[in-house]
Amino acid sequence: MARPFKWRKIEKIPSVSYFVPSDKHYDSLAENILKLEELEAIRLKDLEGLDQEECAVKMEVSRPTFQRILISAREKIADSLINGKAINIEGGNYTQNICNVKCFNCGNMWEESYENIQSIEKCEYLCPSCGSQNIMCVKNCKGMSCRQHCHRRGRD
Repeated sequence: MARPFKWRKIEKIPSVSYFVPSDKHYDSLAENILKLEELEAIRLKDLEGLDQEECAVKMEVSRPTFQRILISAREKIADSLINGKAINIEGGNYTQNICNVKCFNCGNMWEESYENIQSIEKCEYLCPSCGSQNIMCVKNCKGMSCRQHCHRRGRD
């Protein structure tokens, strides 16, 4: 059986998502794609100066996982700086929060990212077990307030 998927929790989504060396032309420019969780690892460790254990706790991942994310981010940034490549910040396995969701038809409960919870409110998201739309955040959060109240199991 495969391991359950773990979201990487991030606090900030950058307002600028593309960096280009000033002496390069856009049409022939190689780029590195920096995932949002990699940028968050750089922000926590190098900008805020937290130790790796604190960073891992904030991102809700293990310390070895945080280390792998940080190494990958630093390699991409170094490659861009040394070899004159652009940095495109996008994608990854991230969420801004984790919510506990329950299906009221079959009783199934699971963890879901805040971003997917937004589609629940638009009736675009279905229970993975029975396909029902009769699902809701366990704490009955609405919209942005969900970010303040929903956490991983065992954390309130």
